[in-house]
Amino acid sequence: MHERRFHRDKSRLRAPERVSLMEVDRVVDTSLETFPAKNVLDVGVGTAIFAEAFSARGLSVAGIDANPEMVEASRNLIPDGKFEIGLAEEIPFPDSSYDLVMMSHILHETDDRLKALQEARRVARMGVVVLEWPYDETPGPPLSHRLKPEEIKAMAAQAGFTQIQHFPLKHMNLFLLSSKSDSPA
Repeated sequence: MHERRFHRDKSRLRAPERVSLMEVDRVVDTSLETFPAKNVLDVGVGTAIFAEAFSARGLSVAGIDANPEMVEASRNLIPDGKFEIGLAEEIPFPDSSYDLVMMSHILHETDDRLKALQEARRVARMGVVVLEWPYDETPGPPLSHRLKPEEIKAMAAQAGFTQIQHFPLKHMNLFLLSSKSDSPA
């Protein structure tokens, strides 16, 4: 169980070459253009790269991670954020707790991907953002851990999302998911 989870040096997550591949500003801008959120839950917060970017834009941020070291790192970076130990498959917050749920590079690491998407949908008022590595041999996790865009779309539909937008970025795949007919997605 949890064999795909990140267990190496957490400083690697903030390596400039890795962060540049994620197009953080573009992802955050696209997310907020689609979902005009006031608060965000970062599932699999890691070292708070996206939580920090959302916070810099004035959003209230929270995050969960299975790794206590990641939670502590996030608390140190964003003292006014709310960070807790938790699993994507069992998000410890009530229904519709956050406008936006961010899942950056976490879906491929979960033990039950469908359950993780269902949980994200449950706690999101407006929508869910999924950022994943492309399905190729570029730097990042092994190909066997990566997800094809078609797999993500199929899982999203199975999880109850009715609006599924896919934006292939230069080095990543961005998905904007919504299940409410009145949402901006």
